[in-house]
Amino acid sequence: MAEQENIMVGLDIGTTKICAIVASIEQDRINILGVGKAPSDGLNRGVVVNIDKTVNAIKDAIAQAELASGIQVNSVNVGIAGDHIRSMRSKGVITINNKDNEITARDVERLLEDCQRIMLPTDQQILHVIPQEFVVDGQDGINDPVGMSGMRMEAEVHIITGLVSAAKNIYRCVERAGYQVADIILEPLASSYSVLDEEEKEAGVVLVDIGGGTTDVAIFQDNTIRHTAVIAIAGQKVTDDIRLGLSVLDDQAESLKRNHGECYADMIREDEVITVPGIAGRPPKEITKSILAKIIQARMEEIMEIVGIEIKRSGYSDSLSAGVVLTGGGSLIRNICPLANEILGMDAKVGIPLGITGGLVEEVNSPIYATGVGLVVHALKTGMNNDQTMMPSSQKGSNNMEQVMSKIADRMKSWFKEL
Repeated sequence: MAEQENIMVGLDIGTTKICAIVASIEQDRINILGVGKAPSDGLNRGVVVNIDKTVNAIKDAIAQAELASGIQVNSVNVGIAGDHIRSMRSKGVITINNKDNEITARDVERLLEDCQRIMLPTDQQILHVIPQEFVVDGQDGINDPVGMSGMRMEAEVHIITGLVSAAKNIYRCVERAGYQVADIILEPLASSYSVLDEEEKEAGVVLVDIGGGTTDVAIFQDNTIRHTAVIAIAGQKVTDDIRLGLSVLDDQAESLKRNHGECYADMIREDEVITVPGIAGRPPKEITKSILAKIIQARMEEIMEIVGIEIKRSGYSDSLSAGVVLTGGGSLIRNICPLANEILGMDAKVGIPLGITGGLVEEVNSPIYATGVGLVVHALKTGMNNDQTMMPSSQKGSNNMEQVMSKIADRMKSWFKEL
């Protein structure tokens, strides 16, 4: 990490882009100091398939962020996604044998460790253990039991697992680029830190992060993450559909999607004609906006329908008062909110990073930076850059559960070191 205190770096390793964000934390203010972005073609659906290409893109993105910020980066907080991500619920129980039966942070650690005693395939590893609810002597609905008295404590947790090889390949790419990994975080969890506010998490909300290779889904209710899923269909599939459907080059298809694409063909008022240069000296091709929209709409409808299935699977479909928040590069396609509203049957809005108070605010004021900014915020909340001194002094000791989760995360990260 840089020599300055309270500096955090987020590295979003995506299928189509790699984004690095350098930020400083001063008295709970987040200042964006540097932003770097590089094209990524070394991943497929969130999983590294070419080490060298990924390493070079990481170097390019971080070099840009270093140049903009004037800070030398040594360690980064990295996002992980991919259709290998799985989530499940687990329960645990322990007894309290302390003096006066007072529950301590160490008791909570023991309980969360007990919740991790689950059977996993040999190729899967736990990435996150997120408490849902604690029960002390039969009293439920407890979020932070530290300091309470009791004889028996139970917990229900949300466990997120990932493919060992996928996580280690990300780790290797960062190390080969010349940087250390401070933490590896599930990308939809990171995005939630930057685009959702506490009221939405309390009321119940679905976060849908439409990236290049994957669409990440996270469902929150009562300020706790309740369900996560990663769908292997996203923006790149839309580009592929345009390329095949209109017989154009990949770059032309991406340009059509970004500059002229719409998700809802029925909302097009003027069906303008778009001219695309011909391939290898052939005559230019004329494409109507409505035809382009129908191609995009078909794939986006499929994505939203799968999101709807995940919402039903979560069991919280009737408890999502805040609706759906769409983010990621795929959310920039025009009229995506009306389409999501119609298919999912709930209010939809596009989410951009919140809570940025200084620095390059305008540069990150886009859904494509949601994960990168979220990684920085996650590092702030858990103090995960090298040591706890990176946390603002106002936050040290302010939340027992955050301290406990930081210790648990530190212990879980140790398996990456065994390369």
